[in-house]
Amino acid sequence: MTAPDLRGHASGHVRETRPRYDDEELTMPRPSKYAPDTRPRRPHWMDDAACFGAEATAFFPVGAKGVPAKIYALHAKSFCRRCPVRAECLEHALTFPEKYGVWGGLDEDERAELLRDARRAAERERRRAKLARDKAAEREAACANT
Repeated sequence: MTAPDLRGHASGHVRETRPRYDDEELTMPRPSKYAPDTRPRRPHWMDDAACFGAEATAFFPVGAKGVPAKIYALHAKSFCRRCPVRAECLEHALTFPEKYGVWGGLDEDERAELLRDARRAAERERRRAKLARDKAAEREAACANT
């Protein structure tokens, strides 16, 4: 029988791969991967969502049997109107580009329009700032020449 390859494990230190939060208590790791996870975890925004526990297919509308997808989307958006974490949901959908479904009360087309408008506004601001820098440089050059 051959000895196991222990290269890289000489220190005997096992690194914890999960991120630790400052306000989290240090607890003993689970004795095995099959033991229940009793470590405290930070609450996630999805736990407070109005749609928590609802059928996921309701939020990914597809027209079926003559009913257009817009009608299904309106049903999904009815959950979002009363949701306390609507802003976090929309932020998630814009940060991690969710291509399909209703997120934060907006469907795919509405989120795409929102992103398009934000890109256009950022481009306008970038051009405005560049123009202001160029004018300031011209004034500074004109003052230096006189």
